[in-house]
Amino acid sequence: MHRETWNDLAIFAAIVDAGGFTAAGARLGVTASALSHRMRAMETRLGMRLLNRTTRSIAPTEAGERLLASLRPAMAEVDAALAALDSDRARPAGRVRISAHRSAAFGVVLPRLEQFGRDYPEVTVELIVDDGLVDIVRAGFDAGIRRAPSLEQDMVSVRLDDGVRLTIAASPDYLAVFGTPQSPPDLRGHRCLNYRLPSAGSIYQWTFERDGQTTTMDAPGAFVTNDIDMLCEGAVAGLGIACIIEPQAAPYLASGALVSLLDDWRPMLPANYLYYAGRRNPPAALRVFIDAMKAPIGRSSMARPER
Repeated sequence: MHRETWNDLAIFAAIVDAGGFTAAGARLGVTASALSHRMRAMETRLGMRLLNRTTRSIAPTEAGERLLASLRPAMAEVDAALAALDSDRARPAGRVRISAHRSAAFGVVLPRLEQFGRDYPEVTVELIVDDGLVDIVRAGFDAGIRRAPSLEQDMVSVRLDDGVRLTIAASPDYLAVFGTPQSPPDLRGHRCLNYRLPSAGSIYQWTFERDGQTTTMDAPGAFVTNDIDMLCEGAVAGLGIACIIEPQAAPYLASGALVSLLDDWRPMLPANYLYYAGRRNPPAALRVFIDAMKAPIGRSSMARPER
């Protein structure tokens, strides 16, 4: 097969996976118009249309679907062969693309990147923060980090922590006006700050745990956001009572900007897991990144490479 034809087939698969020319161009580092030109040239050579194009979307034609069905196994074999070669590197190199929700990005990944950069200077980490669920294969990520209930199927998963406790908190000014709740039912008479789940679109149900008993409730909403930082800042500003993760609340509790409430009822969120497609030989750069994410903060899990 001519090398140009193979390249065009790879471009065709990337366009379909990305859902359009613009997104595929961003991943491949070329313009959308250049990809469109390459696709039209390939369709002309083949004498058939592979993509149906509209002003808003693209989708493979029936012929394109048949071609993709045959193409993907071959591309997977090539990826596996390249991964096997990569695993033989003495010094891991290349790029790892990671999709992580915000609290994992800041609490798990970021504190370990300084040491990782020292240990593996030839590995570039691209961290995309997204609180929604992401199809990491279709989106071109090497791995994702999500909490246990959100893990994709058919993935290899690695546990990174033991979970995190939630904190119910409000500002002293708010409590001075509205009073302090003593039990979860008391929240029904308060102004609560709610979190809208990015993928599901629903409002997070507040959960409480005590003496082995779990209670959930729809907290009365005075404010709704899909950003956990905004949720915390809203509580500090006195908008109402927020349910936020303990590490995020800690500095505000220490400074007195927030007051912890219902401490006997605080629940645990599930552990964070790093997950990736179940390839036999994951790239060396991904392997050392996984090891680094499991290591204590500030320490490498592997010996540093010789300089």
